[in-house]
Formats: sequence, C-alpha cells, structure tokens
Amino acid sequence: MTDDKDVLRDVWFGRIPTCFTLYQDEITEREAEPYYLLLPRVSYLTLVTDKVKKHFQKVMRQEDISEIWFEYEGTPLKWHYPIGLLFDLLASSSALPWNITVHFKSFPEKDLLHCPSKDVIEAHFMSCVKEADALKHKSQVINEMQKKDHKQLWMGLQNDRFDQFWAINRKLMEYPAEENGFRYIPFRIYQTTTERPFIQKLFRPVATDGQLHTLGDLLKEVCPSAVAPEDGEKKNQVMIHGIEPMLETPLQWLSEHLSYPDNFLHISIIPQPTD
Repeated sequence: MTDDKDVLRDVWFGRIPTCFTLYQDEITEREAEPYYLLLPRVSYLTLVTDKVKKHFQKVMRQEDISEIWFEYEGTPLKWHYPIGLLFDLLASSSALPWNITVHFKSFPEKDLLHCPSKDVIEAHFMSCVKEADALKHKSQVINEMQKKDHKQLWMGLQNDRFDQFWAINRKLMEYPAEENGFRYIPFRIYQTTTERPFIQKLFRPVATDGQLHTLGDLLKEVCPSAVAPEDGEKKNQVMIHGIEPMLETPLQWLSEHLSYPDNFLHISIIPQPTD
C-alpha cells in the first residue's frame, strides 16, 4: 500500500456539523432544544447518536418513545449507509449545519432497517468488510485473521481510534508485489435520480494491457450517464468523502485511500448544483 497516511487521517477525521431537531408532532413535556454534534463521516448514524437520543428522551414520557429514526427533508436516513455517504448524496449542496429531524414514532418500515442494538451495526459492518475482501483477495486475508482482529477493526471504528483500526485494516489494503492491485475493486455507486439502491459490478483495477484503470474508466463502463461528453456540459458531480476526485485518478489508489472503513468506495453521483 502506498504510504499517504495524511490522506487516511484526513478521511478518518472528516466531520459534518449537524443540528438535530425533534419532529414537531412528537409529544413532549417541555420544549425540546435542538442538539448539535460533529458527526464522523466514516461512522453510522445509530452508532454515534446515543447523546442525541438521551437529549430528546429527557423531555418525553417513556410511553411516547419507540425506536429512534432520522430524516432529512422528508427522506428517512438509512443507518446502514455511512454518514458521509448520506450527506454527499442528499445534502452536499445545502448550507451547514446539516439539519436532521429526529423521530420516535411511525417507524418507516418500507424505507429503513430496524437497528435494535450495536450488535446489528457490527454484523452489517463486518459482512461488508468480508464482501470487500472476497472481491480483493478471494477472502484470504479476512479468513486468515483471528476473531480478535475482526473485533479490533470494529472497536476501532466504534471508539473512533484511527491507529487501532488501521493496525488491522492495512492488511486488507495490501496485495502481492507482482500484481498491480487488488483482484477487483469493491465499490458502490449511488444516485438520487434512480430507484435502484446502488450499482455494483466486478471491475479490475488494472487493464489487460497493464495500464491502471481510473475513476473515469469505471464510470464510463458502469455508469456512463455520470460522465459528461468531452464537448458537453458537466451535468453531475462525482463525490467521495465530500470531494470530487479527478477522473484521471487511478482506481487502485482511491480504493486504498478513500474507501470507507467497510473497505468499499462509496461513490455519489449528484446533479451539478445550479447557482
């Protein structure tokens, strides 16, 4: 793995200033003040919002509280998507802080998975890491790890410990010297303009002639509508972690440095904002 540790740190410590407000129809005993939090981009909403939950439960009666869920401008927020992905996809062109509405009733069964405990988040996270390693190394790296290594990955994410997480995760980012990259790149491409949750296909980081594939190559093959024709107007932004990487960036480098902790590149295709 090329050593661009500063990039890894910048990605890990990315934060989104967020204002949580209780939904107006929730029954409270006194007025609920908004709650402000810097949300870590690489984490999951249900993993980092215990304080938000406690804050609003203080002004509510026990019988009015059921499972907490979050919504932004009418869209329920999927807790199993990383926070940074949710923001890039739904709110990247809006002013900060990000305004999220908190609900304790009317759980939207059709839109969201239930999240009864942290164990559910851990199971989802680990299944993504395993899927990514199946693509990268035919599962050899993750299967050679011990249970305590899997736990260290999860605890590193849960407790926001960069060094603890990367001590294990760097093994998942390595590949044999004679190869120029992973077997396949774990990626998912999301668009708000389609009903399909995401696009995910097999795509190699290196072409048959030995050339490194770029982000542009990936998009042209699996999501051509995202790329502007050479003489045409740019209609979309391609975002990872809140930035627009150059389309000439090698996919292998992006996979090593801009993947989320679940080892996937989560790429948002969003309409170009109109000023």
